[in-house]
Amino acid sequence: MIKQLTLGLFLAAALTACNQANTQTQTADSTAATAGAAAPIVNAADAAVMKFETETHDFGKIKKGEKVTYEFKYVNTGKSPLIIKDAYATCGCTTPEFDKEPIAPGKSSIIKVTFDSAGKSGLQDKIVTVIGNTVPAENRVHLTGEVLTDEKPAGTAKKK
Repeated sequence: MIKQLTLGLFLAAALTACNQANTQTQTADSTAATAGAAAPIVNAADAAVMKFETETHDFGKIKKGEKVTYEFKYVNTGKSPLIIKDAYATCGCTTPEFDKEPIAPGKSSIIKVTFDSAGKSGLQDKIVTVIGNTVPAENRVHLTGEVLTDEKPAGTAKKK
C-alpha cells in the first residue's frame, strides 16, 4: 500500500511538472511572438545598406581658424528603409549632421560634416562614424587635409 501511494504521488508530481513546463513554453512563445511584432528582426539579406559615393574627402590646405564643410552623399542600396541612429566624430572640432527620417531603398541622402580648424595645425584626418540599421552597422567616412599656421618658418625673415 505504501508503495502504491508513493508511486501515485510520484506520477502526480511528474504530470504536474510536465503541464507547468508546457504552460511556460506556450507563454514564452507568445511573448516572443508579441516582441517580434513590436520590433521585427530583419535578416542581413533584407537589411539597409549605406553606399557612399566617396568615403574620403581631402579639403586641401586651409588657414588655422577656418571652417570647411563637405557633404558625403550615400545611397541606400539595401531592401529596407535606412535609419541612422547616430553619427559622431573623433573630436569635438568635427560635427556631422544627418537625416533623422528613414531613407527608402534606392533613395539617397547626405551626411554633412563641418570641420573647425581653430586650435588645430598640420595634417588632419577626422573620422566620422555613422551607426544605423545597416549591414554593416557602422560606416565610416574621413575628412582629411592640412591646417596651415600663420607663423612663418624660422629663417624666412627679411634681411635688411
